[in-house]
Amino acid sequence: MKRPDRALAAALAAAALLTACHKDAGTAAAPLPVPVSVLVATPREVPVALEAVGRTEGSREVQVRARVAGTLEQQLYNEGDAVKAGAPLFRIERAPFEIDLEQQRAALAQEVARNELAKRDFERAKDLVAKRFVSQQSLDQAASTLAQSNAAVQVAKARVRQSELNLSYTAVDAPISGVTGRALQSIGSLLVPNADSSLLTTLTRTDPIWVRFALSEAEFASLRAQEAKQLEVKLILDDGKPYALPGRLNFAGSTVDATLGTVQMRAEFANPALQLLPGQYVRVQVIAGSRRAIVVPQSAVLQNESGRFVWLAGADGKAVARTIRAGNWVGSDWVVLGGLQAGERVIVNNLVRLRPGTAVEIKPAGEKAEGKK
Repeated sequence: MKRPDRALAAALAAAALLTACHKDAGTAAAPLPVPVSVLVATPREVPVALEAVGRTEGSREVQVRARVAGTLEQQLYNEGDAVKAGAPLFRIERAPFEIDLEQQRAALAQEVARNELAKRDFERAKDLVAKRFVSQQSLDQAASTLAQSNAAVQVAKARVRQSELNLSYTAVDAPISGVTGRALQSIGSLLVPNADSSLLTTLTRTDPIWVRFALSEAEFASLRAQEAKQLEVKLILDDGKPYALPGRLNFAGSTVDATLGTVQMRAEFANPALQLLPGQYVRVQVIAGSRRAIVVPQSAVLQNESGRFVWLAGADGKAVARTIRAGNWVGSDWVVLGGLQAGERVIVNNLVRLRPGTAVEIKPAGEKAEGKK
């Protein structure tokens, strides 16, 4: 065979090979559908929860201060102890106040003695005036002396009471039951009332404990339609776990903050185990009735630049992305406020393998729909 014939034969063979390759590509098997499980969207009753970030504080917080000047002699508690009302906390030097009390009692005794003499002088002057032995002026003078003596006795009694009160202030006891704070003055310090040195420690009542938070004007308006006793308040701790004991609202502000557009609120929670400490940040949920809504697992809700969305199994057997408007959480589920219709099939697994138009195969309930992630 001549050389040109050989070249023509090679070209025909290459063309035949390319044609065969195109036929093989056209007849290649389509990708297998992704096995998935679905949840049929069904409305049900769910609680209406208003959420806010709150901060805990003691239901009572008291500064313990020295009320008399003196030297701090004793500290009778351990910092951080829980104490009962009336428990001894500090002792201030007593001796100067005991001496002052003795002096005031002695001064009272002198005034009482003078008062007895003034009474006898007045009675004597009355008899003498009646017998016309002395003038009326002598009786008036005796009456004035008696009145001054009576007043002096009252002043002396008041000073005795003041001294007794000052002496009692040397014993600094807990005014309320609560948890003690750090001791702010050392033993031997000179305490002066109405000065920084008078602050000895703080006491905080943590059972019950209060939580302060704020709601928007619209959220507050939705609460006003409910009776306070019907509202339930829950706490979510920083580890995501719910606080075991429910609370109640015990304060609602009467004005709207002009800058933030919020209303101040306060809730009260029992705290017998002191699980909550003042100053903690917590999530507050106010349950204000219920409504019908669709609920989907949190794991089925994804997010992109357009917002939150879910994957649906369409009637044609292909995956469809649907943007939703998500509300609050109910347990491990998410309330859907918009974007879903009853009866639509929400895909709940193998989500990372889905793209718009991906073919899906719905597995019956109870059958695993596992795939590569």
